[in-house]
Amino acid sequence: MAANLPTEHRALVLEALGEGFQVKKIPTPQPGLGNAIIRIESAGVLSYHREIYDGARGYNFPKPIVGGMSAIGRIAALGPDSVALKLGQLVYVDCVIHARDDPGALFLTAIHEGTTEGSKKLIRDVWRDGYFAEYAKAPLENCYPLDEARLCGTLGYTIHDLMYICYLLVPFGGLRDIRLEPGETVIICPATGGYGGAGVQVAIAMGARVIAFGRNEKELARLKEHVLRGTPNASIETVKMTGDEMTDAAALKAFGPVDAVIDFSPPQAAKSPHVKSAVWTLRRGGRVSMMGWNENPMVPTVLARNITLKGKLMYEREDIELFMKMLERGLFPRGKNFVHTKVFPLEDWKEGLDAGAEFLGIGKYVTLAP
Repeated sequence: MAANLPTEHRALVLEALGEGFQVKKIPTPQPGLGNAIIRIESAGVLSYHREIYDGARGYNFPKPIVGGMSAIGRIAALGPDSVALKLGQLVYVDCVIHARDDPGALFLTAIHEGTTEGSKKLIRDVWRDGYFAEYAKAPLENCYPLDEARLCGTLGYTIHDLMYICYLLVPFGGLRDIRLEPGETVIICPATGGYGGAGVQVAIAMGARVIAFGRNEKELARLKEHVLRGTPNASIETVKMTGDEMTDAAALKAFGPVDAVIDFSPPQAAKSPHVKSAVWTLRRGGRVSMMGWNENPMVPTVLARNITLKGKLMYEREDIELFMKMLERGLFPRGKNFVHTKVFPLEDWKEGLDAGAEFLGIGKYVTLAP
């Protein structure tokens, strides 16, 4: 099934790392078995997208490539095996692509080719391009219908604001993986970056008590104010990191026993002692979700106190489905209490990627609008 697709469309094409994008007209993808063609309305920008495409992160993926990650758009065409999606329907298009015959072979769209021969084959030969484009091809199973009347009508979200989903889903996957329960206390660290701030919002929506742990005292204060403005009855505390393991542990312990910790350390904080400080506060049988780059999980204490230490890459399909239900039920704040979004056209991609690296923290997001 297809609407009238143009023969060509505009896209941001990267020929080689460090060369920057070019706005090019390329052939419009066509529908086939197992895929949908999406007319992109909003394409998400990561805080480290600039580092990916200038080569600083050292991520591997085939070139040339259309950049991007997750996006929101409308179904423009469908393969013959689609039975639920409808033309014109608003969908969230997720960036995590799994091989259908080997779910362990996965990669992140236009970000990283994954670690298996299967994932490298898929990004090279089948799902090569990302969503910094007017049109894109996506697996049917990566297209999640959005209740547009509820989300954009009753709840008042804009399509661009809904792209904040792609930040919120990551901590949701980690917190679900360690089975965070309503009423439990969770330390989120570092809490002042993009994923940490999103993690605070998610944990509050899940009914947890949050201890936001970070270095930037001003941003911690903004984070707490943002949460309480949108959710006045939220239970949230903040602790400033000093970098001293036991001093920080004592500050965290002042709030009583902790049930869980989730960490989003960026590469530059790989050797920071903050995870050790957080682990010291865990009750016996506590849980830790490692979603960042930290190299200090404090293994002897983990063993001695029956602490569960789990690594988590992104999230699972059932996490996305449950998250969408939570969002549609109104469990998150609305308007600026949810997110303040900066939107850039494709032609201003450089400014958009620069803004993505600088405009981050709870309730901040950047998108490209093809």
